[in-house]
Amino acid sequence: MTIDMHAHWSPPELIDIYRARTEPPMIYRNDDGQDVIKTRRGEQGFDGMFDNLETRLAEMDEHGIATAVLSLWGPHQWIERLPVEEALPLVRRFNDCTSAVCAENPGRFAAYASLPQADMAAAVAEFERAMKLPGIIGAILPGNAFMTEADLEPYLPILEAANRHKAVLFVHWGPRPGDEWPRVASDTDNFIRRMGTLDMQANLSSCTVTMTMTDVLDRFPDARFHIHNLGGNISFEVERLDHRSLLDSPQEPLPSTRLRKPNLWFDCNSFGAKAIDLGVAAYGVDRIVFATDGTAFGCDWTNKAVAAADLTEDQRNMIRSGNAMDMFGHLLPQAAASQAAE
Repeated sequence: MTIDMHAHWSPPELIDIYRARTEPPMIYRNDDGQDVIKTRRGEQGFDGMFDNLETRLAEMDEHGIATAVLSLWGPHQWIERLPVEEALPLVRRFNDCTSAVCAENPGRFAAYASLPQADMAAAVAEFERAMKLPGIIGAILPGNAFMTEADLEPYLPILEAANRHKAVLFVHWGPRPGDEWPRVASDTDNFIRRMGTLDMQANLSSCTVTMTMTDVLDRFPDARFHIHNLGGNISFEVERLDHRSLLDSPQEPLPSTRLRKPNLWFDCNSFGAKAIDLGVAAYGVDRIVFATDGTAFGCDWTNKAVAAADLTEDQRNMIRSGNAMDMFGHLLPQAAASQAAE
């Protein structure tokens, strides 16, 4: 059994809503008669922008994915950053229709809710509402909110709500409302590499430092936190962090001794066997969860990476499903029952 903790999803129910909008995100028909979706990241052809449930299930079955935890796909996450009066009906639509997918396919899906982040009171209210929906195990939050302890301050009411529900918060690279984005200029050479890997991983590294080297997670011990892409580059840089610490602040605990939190998990999305080995060494094998980005390519890539990592078969199974069940099994009994039946 494998549980995919990082499976982006773009429900077709958003199409009609986007067609009715006149500001991004929106869908319009260009001069060539083609449907185009326009977001703050620019314009893209309509094809491939929305998911088909039958296709997704077939891909999961082909690659041995028993359960996928759905979250809104990056280009569509702009709905979370709109003014609250625009964002709220959009994120509610996403949460409701994604919950319906979970309910109609028992054991195959769980989901992270999306929240209207321009208004924290509205975000908490929607979190509370969403946690009552079938399949919802928590919410997705932007990485920019976790880069420093000060950045996180406005989001603490959401962390408090997650703590009450023993829910999971998925920290995913992305901006808060009003943040300049992307940080890499679009006319920069190697834009995709600089934005989608170098900037992303640096951002996630900062998030990991905030979550492991401050007391913020200790203040919310019943909340669960999930960060993607092995938490940035920390597992590659931990020796450097220790070296600098010994030079600059020898009275402080070494960074390498602070990386393991009982309520923090790191997914291995897009990384290979060597990186997974380093992640296990830095965080512990019980902190790593399986992830694919929600694509067939990602399923194949991560299956091969976990299989090639220097792990026992029991440790591979921890990454494939056991650690995920420790994270959210109490919120999704159907998935726990499915695992027990394997």
